[in-house]
Amino acid sequence: MRLAVDGQGGCRNDEPVHPGLARAGAMALAALVLPLTACAAGAPASARAAHADAAQLAAATTPATCKLPSSVTATQVLLVDGSGTTAKVTACLRSTSGAYQVAFGPFDGRVGRNGVAAKGAKREGDGKTPSGVFPLRGGFGTAADPGVKVHWMRVTRDDVWVDDPDSKLYNTHQVLPARGRWASAEKLYIRAYKYAQVIGYNEARKPGLGSAIFLHLDTGRATAGCVSLPSGPLLKVLRWEKPGAVMVITR
Repeated sequence: MRLAVDGQGGCRNDEPVHPGLARAGAMALAALVLPLTACAAGAPASARAAHADAAQLAAATTPATCKLPSSVTATQVLLVDGSGTTAKVTACLRSTSGAYQVAFGPFDGRVGRNGVAAKGAKREGDGKTPSGVFPLRGGFGTAADPGVKVHWMRVTRDDVWVDDPDSKLYNTHQVLPARGRWASAEKLYIRAYKYAQVIGYNEARKPGLGSAIFLHLDTGRATAGCVSLPSGPLLKVLRWEKPGAVMVITR
């Protein structure tokens, strides 16, 4: 038996080789080749794993999007997605492309004790939160301005919001005493309104369509028609908003 290695820069030996040495050489060659073969076989799996890792990284770095009505064009949108008496509240920011991306959230919030009304169906005293797109107006509360970018009014025990549909001051902020100007009004100096913001619903003040719709501090139960959030998320939202922000309420 002869071993011949053709040589470009190699060697050639035509002398007979002992059978035992030949077997030893074959075993050594196999020992070298098998790991290389296994490594080559594993390369596609490694490539697949690397591709999966890259896909996961891309997904993690791609901002989530907000599904909003096409009519919405505001830069900042607070999306309230109602379900029963609870809601997911998400801060959305319009990108340069016009798409809306999640700025932060969603947070667990609450809506009316009777859920969210169908569009245009909200009525005074029905315990429902109105659905639709509404401007977010000034903030108010029993506490001092927490650092918001909109107007802030610190309320006293004399501040109320008129909910009497027969009053000419329906759905407006007023100061006691009433002096016959209204028969009923909601007090603003309460725990839920430590931090609050006016939701611009029924700004035409049509009698009976609903009044005093606010974003306010969660009290651990459904609202009478407002939207509520726990203190931390509420303050984050209020400090994030700039004039011109809107709220979208869905059901």
